Amino acid sequence: MSLVDGLSHFVLAAPDSGLFEQCVAFYTSLGFETVVNNSSNIKIHGKYGSYTPECVSSQETWLHLFGKEAAPDITIKLILSPNAVVKEEIPVENNDDWRERNVCFVAVSQNIAVLESTLKSKNYLHQKFTHPDINPFDPLASLPEVKLTHTVLYTHDPLNNLIGFTNKLNPYSKRVYANQQQPEVAIPLKADGTESASGKRRKRIGVLTSGGDSPGMNAVVRAIVRVAISRECDAYAIFEGFEGLVQGGNLIRKFGWGDVRGYLAIGGTLIGTARCNAFRTREGRLKAACNLVKNGIDALIVCGGDGSLTGADTLRSEWSGLIEELVKEGQLTQKEVTPFTHLIIVGMVGSIDNDMSSTDLTIGAVTSLHRICEAVDSISSTALSHSRAFVIEVMGRYCGWLALMAAVSTGADFVFIPERPPSTDDWESEMCEVLGRYRKLGKRKTIVIVAEGAIDKHLNPIKANYIKELLINRMGLDTRVTCLGHIQRGGSPCAYDRNLATSQGVEAVEAVLESTPDTPSPMIGIRENKITRQPLMKAVQLTQQVAIAISEKDFRRAMELRDPEFADDYDAYIATTTVDDYSMLLPEHQRLRIGIIHIGAPAGGMNQATRAAVRFALNRGHITLAIQNGFPGLLDDNVHELSWIDVDGWAAKGGSELGTNRTEPDIDLGMIAYKFQKHRINALLLIGGFEAYASLVMLNAARDKYPAFCIPMVCLPATISNNVPGTDFSLGCDTSLNVIVESCDAIKQSASASRRRVFVVEVQGGNCGYLAVGATSTYIPEEGVSLKTLQADINHLTRRFGEDKKRTSSGRLILRNERVSDTYTTSLTADIIQTEGRGLFDCRTCVLGHTQQGSSPSPLDRIRAVRLAVKCINFLENHALSSLVLNETSSTRPKIFNNQKESAAVIGILGAHVAFNPIVDLIQDTDMKNRVSKKAWWIDLKNLVELLSKWGYTEDHSK
Repeated sequence: MSLVDGLSHFVLAAPDSGLFEQCVAFYTSLGFETVVNNSSNIKIHGKYGSYTPECVSSQETWLHLFGKEAAPDITIKLILSPNAVVKEEIPVENNDDWRERNVCFVAVSQNIAVLESTLKSKNYLHQKFTHPDINPFDPLASLPEVKLTHTVLYTHDPLNNLIGFTNKLNPYSKRVYANQQQPEVAIPLKADGTESASGKRRKRIGVLTSGGDSPGMNAVVRAIVRVAISRECDAYAIFEGFEGLVQGGNLIRKFGWGDVRGYLAIGGTLIGTARCNAFRTREGRLKAACNLVKNGIDALIVCGGDGSLTGADTLRSEWSGLIEELVKEGQLTQKEVTPFTHLIIVGMVGSIDNDMSSTDLTIGAVTSLHRICEAVDSISSTALSHSRAFVIEVMGRYCGWLALMAAVSTGADFVFIPERPPSTDDWESEMCEVLGRYRKLGKRKTIVIVAEGAIDKHLNPIKANYIKELLINRMGLDTRVTCLGHIQRGGSPCAYDRNLATSQGVEAVEAVLESTPDTPSPMIGIRENKITRQPLMKAVQLTQQVAIAISEKDFRRAMELRDPEFADDYDAYIATTTVDDYSMLLPEHQRLRIGIIHIGAPAGGMNQATRAAVRFALNRGHITLAIQNGFPGLLDDNVHELSWIDVDGWAAKGGSELGTNRTEPDIDLGMIAYKFQKHRINALLLIGGFEAYASLVMLNAARDKYPAFCIPMVCLPATISNNVPGTDFSLGCDTSLNVIVESCDAIKQSASASRRRVFVVEVQGGNCGYLAVGATSTYIPEEGVSLKTLQADINHLTRRFGEDKKRTSSGRLILRNERVSDTYTTSLTADIIQTEGRGLFDCRTCVLGHTQQGSSPSPLDRIRAVRLAVKCINFLENHALSSLVLNETSSTRPKIFNNQKESAAVIGILGAHVAFNPIVDLIQDTDMKNRVSKKAWWIDLKNLVELLSKWGYTEDHSK
């Protein structure tokens, strides 16, 4: 670090070649690199680019010291000049203090001991001064590896220029440089691709985003860059998609750990995307190959749609021929291309349409669905106010996923998608008849959702404006059209897309490291809640077959080629939207009286599940009984029938419309059995958290004593804590995660605005740490918290804030589960961090509380609620009909007696499948004392979070 600001370099002059060479050897031994040496117009690569002086003669050498983090670089221009005057020799008497002399420059050294050892080994004269005047209140003083001193080491070069080295970031500061490591020096690649220091070549991974932008792409870039660095690879961001690959130059940049800070919460793509017609030609791909080789990039991760992935694989297939052509044309030498005989391609799907086969979800699709649901929920209020109809056009030129899931999530009255067009020629009359039925039941609003690529059975387009005219002319409805357009692409990514993009980014780097020349290019996807690798081109071909199937009017095949849930969700939508569909009715003697009860704390999706269960059950001919306010409400006979219109509008409502509490049936099992008999309940749907699970355990255990409980019973998990055994996801946990993510984004913005600030954020979850997995540090009950944990995190924060440039620090967050410790409370944790910060940073607390339950369920919770509720009614039917007491000629409601273990179960999402697990089988996987499942499938996510937030700042990088 120069004592004089504003200098780009120092000029030193040697009068003869002997002193000239001695100076070069001297500075090289101290860590300087020769970036230009005795040659005209030569370009030599360094850490931060290349150096090409305007005039380079054989009588000068440029020496460069690459700084570390906050320490700036130092450049010396050494020239050979016969007229140069060498300074007088510095006296070496013991009583002479070199600090009193003029110093040429002072550099920051991160390891004074190594420098001192070098000076001694080279017999260079030097003086060392240790100053015990560090501020005792400096936070860094508390670090065990930092002594309460700072050191200055002086020496002089062969030209008698006095230079100094210090372990202080600023010569006028009392702060010791915290990270006691050797200076990081960039090592230029040799022509054969090896590194000059170790002879071992570091893999260089390029990442680009292409095609339409989608929320989560920035999270992809962040994960790839940081995981690549943690795996000792170099990461390069290629700006503007394939256009940047073709243009090269400054559009291909090496990224460091801090370059992707803040990427996680930003929508779109910060490294840009653009159409590139040039890449479609061989000439364009030739330029792209040349730029990859020149930058030493031998692996490319592409995040985009099927067109982008196809283009990337084409580059790989042509690679050998392109390299040969570049050598033949003289653009590259044989030595330059020797390490690049093979190009690794890994694909990731960033698309809001969710239109790629071989993966259940694509990056950005769920966030786009959030935008659509927010818009439809808002439109619904004005539609209800004016008794209007709205036709809403959403994206999906070749895929109806967004339209269908939006219809399921918002309870839309009709939906048009390309994979399942109307089955009749006169679909106009059919639609008007269905919507008319809804109006007769008392509905004041009508919502029709249409995908932009919607068609009829003859492949004719169905447009929003045409539907509007139908509703006006045939039904006399005041109708409006809303085209959501590109608003569907915008905004910060939701919690699911952040997690999906991050997990897939990690897998993409692993795929690069494991790829061989014989390995087909993989596409990273997700199947059954597991990150997968599929052959890229096979996935692209399957995707293209959907369009072929539609063009051939094979709509059944088109549905099969979509993800496994697509057809199920369509059937569930029809089953829960249709009214008075007599084709679905069961015979009267098979119709049940189904009790529906909410137990535990409110959670997003409870009302949607109830709405779906009621409507599907009514279409089957069952009677649905709402049990208000849980088991106390049952004891008070607070039970009434629900009709189709009673649950209208419940899809977007949070909380519990039936009312809920934590009371379990052991308050009076005998009286509850009597109430079951009184209200003739012969099937029971329990919707709730661990209290609902525990209630089912009690009711099942009491079957031998109370025959009233020998009926089919099913628990649908709904709790933000996600602690119910038998399922990966409970209703409400996704809603809660999104609330936490949005809150933490706002908190972090506040922390960053205040610069040096840490927030300890308390989240709910009971004894389950699922909601707390995220941020710089997380404290969860599964691992606990101790003084050692706090000290390690304080040391980490001290390093981070100590290394940040002045006034540029971003805020940090610590997430703490509400029950992680009775001793280390949220306020005490913050006080400890505040005290140990000693002025380097301060600490605040934020308790999110019941806001985590959310005001409105997230789209994922709404979709899961519909799908699971329909399956629950089917479950109750199947186990009731297998145990009918009355014969088929009876016209009364059936009497049920079923005490088989399979008839009392918990429905759960396991991967992409829905399963029913008997409650007696799940008990062995349950920690009843702490009210959690013994199987925490998500626990490894904590290690991933720590890798992406702390790697490079921990003592052990292997953690």
